[in-house]
Amino acid sequence: MPIVAGMVSAASQFANRHGIYAGRRSTAVHVRLYRWSGGRIGGHLPGRPAARILLLEHTGARSGIVRTSPLMYVDAGEAVAIAASRAGQPRHPGWYHNLLADPDTTIRIGGELRPVRARVATADEYGPLWRDFVAATPDFEFYRSHAAGRDIPIVVLDRR
Repeated sequence: MPIVAGMVSAASQFANRHGIYAGRRSTAVHVRLYRWSGGRIGGHLPGRPAARILLLEHTGARSGIVRTSPLMYVDAGEAVAIAASRAGQPRHPGWYHNLLADPDTTIRIGGELRPVRARVATADEYGPLWRDFVAATPDFEFYRSHAAGRDIPIVVLDRR
């Protein structure tokens, strides 16, 4: 593992074990830089070029507020997939619940804005997609082991 990737992984695992969350401010900065640069800045995890990032728009199931989340993705044929890992925390991320309530949304990959419909991966899709997430960054195995027995869902985003 390259030194930078190892340092990023160690820092991420330390933060996750201790419940440290960088917060909405860092997410807002990430989203702004991603949009401004067309994904050249913030388009992958530092030290892990295979760990590509998209921007997911989702509407709060209760609040109705539109939010944007930067998330790692893998290709799933004509679609892309995202994992509701929440970095190994014991609960599913808010965006997962929001997509269950309102699956029609948009994503941004680089400079492309794409309308999509979200669905939970089938049992047949799950294994190969999970392996793709782990191949992009082994942190996903850490997330699985620290998710307090929670199964980490994978969401497939099919083009509309």
